[in-house]
Amino acid sequence: MKSRITRSIFILFLGGAIPSWALAQGPLDLSLKDCIDYALKHQPSVKSVRLDQQISDAQNREITGSALPQISATGNVTDNVVVQKQLIDVSMFDLSGRTPKGTLAPFEFGLPYNAAGSISLTQTIFDGSVLVALQAKKTVEELARKNIQETERDVRVNVSKAYYNVLVTREELTDLQGNLQALQEAAHQTSEMYKNGFAEKLDEDRLSVQLTNLQTQIIAVGNALELGQQLLKFQMGMPMTAPVRLTDTLTFDDVRGDLSDSAGFTYDQRIEYSVLQTEKKENEYNLKRYKMAYLPTLNVNIVGGANRGSETFDYLSFNRFWYGYGFIGLNLNVPIFSGGERKSRVDEARLTVDKFQVALEGLQESIDLEQQQAASSLRNDLLAVSSQEANLRLSREVFNTTRKKFEDGVGSNLEVVEAENDLKTAQTNYFNALYNAMIAKIDYQRAYGKIQ
Repeated sequence: MKSRITRSIFILFLGGAIPSWALAQGPLDLSLKDCIDYALKHQPSVKSVRLDQQISDAQNREITGSALPQISATGNVTDNVVVQKQLIDVSMFDLSGRTPKGTLAPFEFGLPYNAAGSISLTQTIFDGSVLVALQAKKTVEELARKNIQETERDVRVNVSKAYYNVLVTREELTDLQGNLQALQEAAHQTSEMYKNGFAEKLDEDRLSVQLTNLQTQIIAVGNALELGQQLLKFQMGMPMTAPVRLTDTLTFDDVRGDLSDSAGFTYDQRIEYSVLQTEKKENEYNLKRYKMAYLPTLNVNIVGGANRGSETFDYLSFNRFWYGYGFIGLNLNVPIFSGGERKSRVDEARLTVDKFQVALEGLQESIDLEQQQAASSLRNDLLAVSSQEANLRLSREVFNTTRKKFEDGVGSNLEVVEAENDLKTAQTNYFNALYNAMIAKIDYQRAYGKIQ
């Protein structure tokens, strides 16, 4: 029971909308593939990482835009409510010399109304950081795609585990319900025998207690099945109220057959390793960008415009004369000394690249260990399922034989109770082993990069 509850609880940490037309048609028949396909469209984590990809695409377009010409236009109209005056020595303008030197008089320099307009173009001729950013575009796009692949891989794994949890619990419930029917028949027969004086009250009570225990267990397993279905829908991104019906079945052959071939494995088959490689490459571009900061930058500026002044506001008339102007300029910026700031940035970026290399080496060791553990767990769980399957078959035979003896009057109901207890234990052990083996197989496939 503890293992079954654990199977249901693990999905709580894994979670849309379902079309209204589907709700109107009753329960949805879902295979494992259907559940995975649905989750890949509706699971919030998948939606989020796809939005991240769109954000990355927008950032790449922003980088591309920075390398293209930047064109802008400006315009302004000024109303000089009070035209500024300056004091001028008017003796400088008196050629006759009659005006004493130092005679000051106020003069207005400007007109009440002024207007100006201009268009400017700026083009980067050389900027190392922009060039590196353009080179890194494909790497950024690749990283966004791989992040989606990693998220989708995790969704496939989690949905598969949740789906098999429901299948195993459903099979366990079916077997317990079969036990209940057989035990009810034995209890009814014992009750009739007691009424006719061929059985003791103790025999009837013993089977009644066993029947109550079995009914309680069926209720618990039924609740676990319902919880498992709700948790499966939760991680699929499906509303809790959507009725579903799982169509797949689970047998030992599903666990034994079609095991992944581990031959020819390379680390980049694991998406998380591939993601880490791409992140390292992205940081190598970052290092290159900081190194390029030592180089000069060169921009060209082209500006053209016109202005005019007026005593009255007559700018709505197009027959007025405007005074045009224009210029072309080059802007060269040569970095000379930054107080060690650029060097520190380069050192920091280089250490970050080194850190990613260490992370890759650590991930390789982690993958090696994970593969060894997954292979060992799968072998052990397959042996456990084989053993528990044989034990379940034997327990069922013992129970059927014991019940037949009891019905023929040559056995006791105590033997029936003990056989039924043994059968329940064997069933629980078998289904737990079957579930563990299925999970081990999924973990094995994941460890060798067979689930993408």
